[in-house]
Amino acid sequence: MVQTAAKLGLPDAIDAEPRTLDELAAAVNADPYPLGRLMRALTTHEVFAEVSPGRYAHTDVSRLLRKDAELGLVHLVLWIGAAWTWQAWQHLDDAMRTGKSVIPDIFGKDFYTYLREDAPDAQEVFNRAMTQVSGLTSDKVAAAIDLDGVGVVADVAGGQGHLLSTLLRRWPAADGVLFDLKEVLPSADPSLREGGELAGRVRLAGGDCTRAVDVEADLYILKNILDWPDANSIATLRNIAAAAKPGARVLVIDSLVDVDPAEMKVTTAKDLFLLLNVGGQMHTLGQFRELFERAGYTFTGVRSVPGTFPSLHLIEGVVPG
Repeated sequence: MVQTAAKLGLPDAIDAEPRTLDELAAAVNADPYPLGRLMRALTTHEVFAEVSPGRYAHTDVSRLLRKDAELGLVHLVLWIGAAWTWQAWQHLDDAMRTGKSVIPDIFGKDFYTYLREDAPDAQEVFNRAMTQVSGLTSDKVAAAIDLDGVGVVADVAGGQGHLLSTLLRRWPAADGVLFDLKEVLPSADPSLREGGELAGRVRLAGGDCTRAVDVEADLYILKNILDWPDANSIATLRNIAAAAKPGARVLVIDSLVDVDPAEMKVTTAKDLFLLLNVGGQMHTLGQFRELFERAGYTFTGVRSVPGTFPSLHLIEGVVPG
């Protein structure tokens, strides 16, 4: 229902003043009768508010679904409810038997290849959703990271580099490297690209972190990256260790699946979602500790990032030597 509201553009059709059902129907080119039934359902879930019979206004939830929302969620909603996900969820029992992603059996190729080759529109929604998620938390995460004494910070598989740009603005003495696939880098945050505000302090490096990470840094950041199969996670951690100096730090930024019962309503669903699409998983703290140790790191601790939900944690390891 929320995805349909986003697809129709209902949140964008309401401004500061409430609008009648007929006005909404005309604005989004919908039949008033079924639209009224949808609005009735959405107001029951407090996505919109019916301020008088047949007149609807925004709530804090619906404002997040506007395309112009500074900290919006519309692309995440469109992504989580994308057509391919409906096909994947019905095969959850197959994933239970095999422990693997169901995407190759459905589409004949892995998740990322499917997006790139067959579903460019879905890939665009995915990229925008990841940027929105990063935007929701970057300031809080950056405030929790201490770059005192760090000369170079590398954001590995950092996408558009929203977190990296936020960090570099907070710590003007540090330089940065944005490492991601070559085809991703052209869409990096404008501040990091040639001519951008931070371009003189940033290097864009293309590559696949599961194969090699040809970057030497004092601190490596992996935000919401080690959620794929553990073999990929260990390969990435080992590739970083191969390029790093002894004593370099690796900071994994992610949620933990077993911390808070209230949060587990979200994290356990995401855990199964990751299994379906990439054969991945959410982790417990003990599992993250094990990943670090299997990759040859010294595990040094964990701390939470205040004000995030589900709570993000900074899980740290050090390259020994």
